[in-house]
Amino acid sequence: MTLFAISELIGIVVLTIYLGYIFSGTLAKGKKFDKTDFKFSIMVAAPAVILHEFAHKFTAMAFGLPAVFHVFYEDIFTLMLAGVSIVLKAIGSPFIFLIPGFVSIPNVSDPLQYGLIAFAGPFINLLLWVGSSVYLKHAKKLTRKKMIFLYITKRVNMILFIFNMLPFAPLDGEKVFSALFSLF
Repeated sequence: MTLFAISELIGIVVLTIYLGYIFSGTLAKGKKFDKTDFKFSIMVAAPAVILHEFAHKFTAMAFGLPAVFHVFYEDIFTLMLAGVSIVLKAIGSPFIFLIPGFVSIPNVSDPLQYGLIAFAGPFINLLLWVGSSVYLKHAKKLTRKKMIFLYITKRVNMILFIFNMLPFAPLDGEKVFSALFSLF
């Protein structure tokens, strides 16, 4: 079982650029493209999303299951959502819905494994949320830019954790709660 396929590595690059665009405007509020803001957006958003998806992948692989990361353009539904999110971003919408990618894991028959694999992604967001919160609270002499970075990292990961843990299909929360209910 290979760690990454070439398509997954290409997907990471495309996804990183996409996330940089979607989350840009965090610092610079003007209409022009700002390279610094784009890089900042990538540093905040890409780890939150990519580490989330790879937590699913590596947890499944730890259980001996094949797992493949698929970026949004590999599925017609997620590709359409990406297109909608780009249009919403371009027109300045305050709300953008996106599904940047997903991990396919066939044949998970054990409900507990299924639940743990599903929880692995949101757990990463929980760690990033709590970690950045603790660091913000206890770090001495942070620059303004670092404080903003940690604050936005905290907020993005909080939103991703809470949203993904909602108990509705196809979100991770539905899989986690289904696995928990199957134990009783």
